[in-house]
Amino acid sequence: MFTGLIETIGRITSCEKRGAAAVLTVATTLPLSEISIGDSVSVNGVCLTVTSKSEAALTFDISPESMASSTIGNLRNGHNVNLERAMRLGDRMGGHIVTGHIDCIGKLTLKSEISCNHVLEFSLPPEHARYLIAKGSVAINGVSLTVNVVTQEGFSVNIIPHTFANTTLEQLKVGDRVNLETDIIGKYVERLTSPWKSGGGLSMRTLAENGFI
Repeated sequence: MFTGLIETIGRITSCEKRGAAAVLTVATTLPLSEISIGDSVSVNGVCLTVTSKSEAALTFDISPESMASSTIGNLRNGHNVNLERAMRLGDRMGGHIVTGHIDCIGKLTLKSEISCNHVLEFSLPPEHARYLIAKGSVAINGVSLTVNVVTQEGFSVNIIPHTFANTTLEQLKVGDRVNLETDIIGKYVERLTSPWKSGGGLSMRTLAENGFI
């Protein structure tokens, strides 16, 4: 589990394809003495398990599922990535609940600047747009951001100068693809309420019978 508050930017030093899977090595300034083999690290929003480490780098195995459902398979030597270690129980929850399980791939469609803030607009598959709401949360390449506006085509976010300078979002160009993770709360609500969708909606009785009230 992560918060979407990026700790540092890492640099890809190796991405070795192994069929539909891959092995990724990332040079980083994270405190490696505090990271153990088997720990989870968010790499551009994708939750990966540390399989080995050196004095200044971490190595991860990437599953075929992660390769297929995210942009991580497109990383090459020299690419920068957002890094965040898994949160600890008792940490301040400065961002929002981020699982590191990518929902879909979005595309940057517009990039503008207003009063030193940066406004980015993204498109995404229509079936995932229903999980976005204005003033809700979304993780873009692992960065926790607040949704400004939701349209039929996509959504926009406003990024303050600090976040822009300390993540890889500054390097995005129009047309670039990004990893998107929508707020997990909306997905659970949809799943829990789906049995009553065809039955005329919810009632106080069904909510009580299922432990919601």
